[in-house]
Amino acid sequence: MPELPDVEGFRRVLAAHAVGKRIEDVVVLDDGVLRGVGARRLREELRNQRFAEPRRLGKWLIAPVDGGPVVVLHFGMTGSFDWAPGADERRKHDRVIFVFGDGELRYRDMRKLQGLRLVDGDAELERLLADTGPDALAVSRDRFRELLDGRRQLKALLTDQSVLAGLGNLLVDEILWRAKLNPHVPAASLDAEVVDALHREMRKVLRSAVKAERVPPRTSWLTGRRDEPSGSCPRCGTTLEHGRVGGRGTVWCPRCQPG
Repeated sequence: MPELPDVEGFRRVLAAHAVGKRIEDVVVLDDGVLRGVGARRLREELRNQRFAEPRRLGKWLIAPVDGGPVVVLHFGMTGSFDWAPGADERRKHDRVIFVFGDGELRYRDMRKLQGLRLVDGDAELERLLADTGPDALAVSRDRFRELLDGRRQLKALLTDQSVLAGLGNLLVDEILWRAKLNPHVPAASLDAEVVDALHREMRKVLRSAVKAERVPPRTSWLTGRRDEPSGSCPRCGTTLEHGRVGGRGTVWCPRCQPG
C-alpha cells in the first residue's frame, strides 16, 4: 500500500519528467478512478497546459497546472504513478495517461479505491484537504506532542490520516518497533520524553524510507521480517506477534514492545 515514501517517489517522478512540458493529451482508459470530474472535462482542462512544481501532503500528490486547475491524486491501496517512454506497452491497470512529446505519465491502480480529482484553485484544494492532519515528515516535535494527547491506542492514532498524514501499517509498525512501544498502548499514557523519542524514531524511519521511495524490506527492519511465516524480531530474535489494532493488521515483538 503506498505510504508517504512511495508518494514522495511519485512526486519526484512527476517533477523530473513532466514539469514545464506541454501536456499533449490526456487519455482516460477507465473513468472509475475519476472523482468529481468527467473524462471530457479533464482532457479539455489539461490538454496543452503544463504542470508546475508538484508537492505532497501525506499520501496526497498535488500537481498544480500553470495558471489553471490543480490535479490531486490519491493512490489508495494499489496505486502508482510511473513514467514510460511513449513506445512502452501500457499495462492492464493503467487508468489515466498524461501524454507528452517524449513519454507518458501513467496513473495505475488495480483496486480503484481512491483516484484523481481536479480542483479549481487553492480555496477548493483547502476544502478537499481540510480533514487531513499535518504531514508526518514535516510535523514539529511540539505539534507531535499535542497530537498524541488522547486515550486511543497508539497504532490507531498514528494511522489516522486526520491526525497525522502519511503513515500506514508498515511505517507505524516499524516506527513503534524502533521506539520499543506496544501498538495497543493508549497515547495519553506516554510521558513527554517517550513522545519525543517516538518523534525522533519516526523522522529517522521516514528519512530512510523516503530515500528508498518505499518502506524497504531490509532484514534489519521489522518490515523485512513481518511477512515470514515464523518471523522473528531482528533485534532480539523473539517470534513476532500478529494481531489487529483499530481494524488493521499489526505486527510487534512481545519482548521488545511489552504491552
